[in-house]
Amino acid sequence: MLAWTIYLSFAGALAQALLPKGKPSLSRWLALIVALAGLALAVAGFAAGIPNHFARVIIVDVPWVSSMGIHYLLAADGISLVLVLLTGLAAVAGVLFSWNIELRTNEFFAFYLALIGGVYGVFLSFDLFLLFVFYEIAIVPKYFLIAIWGSTRREYGAMKLALYSFVGSAMVLVGLLAAYATSGSHSTGLVDLAHAGLPVSFQMWVFPLVFTGFAILAGMWPFHTWAPTGHVAAPTAASMLLAGVVMKLGAYGCLRVAISLFPHGMDPWGFSFLGVGSWRDVFAVLAVIGIVYGALVALAQTDFKFVIGYSSVSHMGFVLLGLMTLNQIGMTGAVLQMFSHGVIAGLLFAIVGRIVYERTHTRQLAELETMHLSKRLPFAAWAFVIAGMASMGLPGFSGFVAELQVLVGSWVAKPGWTIAAGVGIVVGVAYTWRALQKAFFSDAPPSAHMHEHGHELAAITVPEVAGVALLVAATLIVGLYPRILLEAIEPAVKTLLAGGGR
Repeated sequence: MLAWTIYLSFAGALAQALLPKGKPSLSRWLALIVALAGLALAVAGFAAGIPNHFARVIIVDVPWVSSMGIHYLLAADGISLVLVLLTGLAAVAGVLFSWNIELRTNEFFAFYLALIGGVYGVFLSFDLFLLFVFYEIAIVPKYFLIAIWGSTRREYGAMKLALYSFVGSAMVLVGLLAAYATSGSHSTGLVDLAHAGLPVSFQMWVFPLVFTGFAILAGMWPFHTWAPTGHVAAPTAASMLLAGVVMKLGAYGCLRVAISLFPHGMDPWGFSFLGVGSWRDVFAVLAVIGIVYGALVALAQTDFKFVIGYSSVSHMGFVLLGLMTLNQIGMTGAVLQMFSHGVIAGLLFAIVGRIVYERTHTRQLAELETMHLSKRLPFAAWAFVIAGMASMGLPGFSGFVAELQVLVGSWVAKPGWTIAAGVGIVVGVAYTWRALQKAFFSDAPPSAHMHEHGHELAAITVPEVAGVALLVAATLIVGLYPRILLEAIEPAVKTLLAGGGR
């Protein structure tokens, strides 16, 4: 059943490419139907995992390149199911917030659905080579979505994102080929390679190579600079997908491939420098720096979309920190944070990029604070209030449970990590309320720009209301009843830590 999320997405992309030009309405409805079908399959697949306690299930296993032991192997455990569900939600919301696309509409949705198909493929692949193929498929459409339909410095943003992505992919590929050659297992299955008994000395140099390659796409400091630039340049739906699911591909690769296949790569070196004595310490410190740095830079931004872009860097730092705790609660929180940030970041980018920018034609906070948008766009204002509270991790929203688990897990591992990450949370409150006050609730007098462009703003559309409602409902449901996802995530993390999921 879940395999059809991939097939339908690619079939939808092909159908969009074959549609006659000049039929934007048909393209939109076709994209929405395909996205809704994918979400329905994701929900059905998640529900089907409940009776067997979300144990790993083989979906498809067919020999592909027999001479190398490569299989077309799709499977799903609790982690996969949660991220497939996230992809379905992001796909539907992205279509709803792209309802205004008029330029080459069918091509836009063809690239969009191809990207979605690649993402579904990554989360369901349990063959290393197949996972890498889907990972690369997901990279290509991103470039065209930004370069053709983007805005601010779109060619630069698209090229920077593509270059960073391919550099990271090259690092991953080198590590994976080395693992295949060293294992002697004649198989590219994730489970087979994990049990191949790779030498500890080998894992010590391959782990940082593969982890860094994936973490580049997850926005890890100091390789994060593609993320804010790409987010700002991208059209709204692409921004939502970049923050919502594409950055999760990197984090998922760190967990499913780097940590799972090369666990001894995080063993102590036998010496320490400034308290850092293993690759685990190195990446945890980089994650904490990303949390604080992203928040501080977001606080200083004057462009509304850059605020959200750097906040994504900060929040993805919690994912990487949770992974480096190497304990049940911290890693469970990291996976839950992937879901939570995917939903909340998608909502924030939708409000800023689609609802506000498309009507005001500016993202500068100095100009927005003279427009009194809380009165002119009250729906956008209160939607951002809710999204902002969710982003800050207030109780009742998904971010609270996720970040709390990461912080508890990091305290168990090393209390210093938690204290430093706490600084990022405090700064996160500051940049969120600063942006909220300036963009929507400022009492600044109207400027000359406002007098000149003070016409009535376009009314909020039905697709926009539906998109906001979908994402708000998702973060509230998980925030109020986190067990709905934790029951899926916890057994998979437990199995992985025990070695059985590797």
